[in-house]
Amino acid sequence: MLLFRSRYLFIPQLSSSILPKSHPPKSFHLQFSLSSNHPTNLHLHPQALSTSATPPPPSDATAKLTRTVLFVPPGVEPNEVTEEMILPGSNIVVGPYAGHSQIKEVAFVKSSTRPKDCPKDGLPEFAVLGRSNVGKSSLINSLVRKKEVALTSKKPGKTQLINHFLINKTWYIVDLPGYGFAKASESARTDWSVFTKGYFLNRTSLVAVLLLVDASVPPQKIDLDCANWLGRNNIPITFVFTKCDKMKGGKGARPEENIRSFQGLIRDNYKQHPPWIMTSSVTNLGRDELLLHMSQLRNYWDV
Repeated sequence: MLLFRSRYLFIPQLSSSILPKSHPPKSFHLQFSLSSNHPTNLHLHPQALSTSATPPPPSDATAKLTRTVLFVPPGVEPNEVTEEMILPGSNIVVGPYAGHSQIKEVAFVKSSTRPKDCPKDGLPEFAVLGRSNVGKSSLINSLVRKKEVALTSKKPGKTQLINHFLINKTWYIVDLPGYGFAKASESARTDWSVFTKGYFLNRTSLVAVLLLVDASVPPQKIDLDCANWLGRNNIPITFVFTKCDKMKGGKGARPEENIRSFQGLIRDNYKQHPPWIMTSSVTNLGRDELLLHMSQLRNYWDV
């Protein structure tokens, strides 16, 4: 079994691990220890965010969720979490580092064939990764509210470079080559794997990886293998479930059932569940919530 760690998150159930704001480093920690003794249901139905100045005390159920499956960001004590603080369709708690999250300006900067050719300005960045037909480019276009910002195609595997998009002149979304079904030679797929891994291992400005998982199909081994590799190498992950609007014409499992199955597999390796969120580039489900989550990670990283 593996030990999963993240450079930019912290242990939810240990309040002592929250780093003092007077000397914040560039990263914070979340250790994912192996365990198989966890609740069987991670599917949450949180209420909408509340602006109440005095939130109600946490219920026993919420306290249990906080200890086991919620992502609690810096600045929030686990015993302070209420259902109103959880982003809808996710396990993500909103904390004080959440701020401006809307994208007003996006500009393509460059495509790189090697990690060392990527921008060197040190701005924080989020890498978008997933199977070649997971809807990666469609999610990026949805986030930035523009069509064809990222290359989309009915043929999977069109993204073959590391593509940097500058957001609001302050941070990056990075579109990475998809894995799994790319229409390319074996040698090309190997090269993509090598330079993508090189990017993860050497990119100091990386805040987190948005690992996209197709919710319209049952869990795929290749997605779990990718998550395992990222975990072994201390790369922070947020699971982004895509295509949550899709139904399979009465055949197969519903998206929420596939998500529960995937989470069940993740529970076998993670004592505390990494952040996850449901999205759809068709209906824009989860778009604003994902951007808010990214804002609090980015703002803490950038302190």
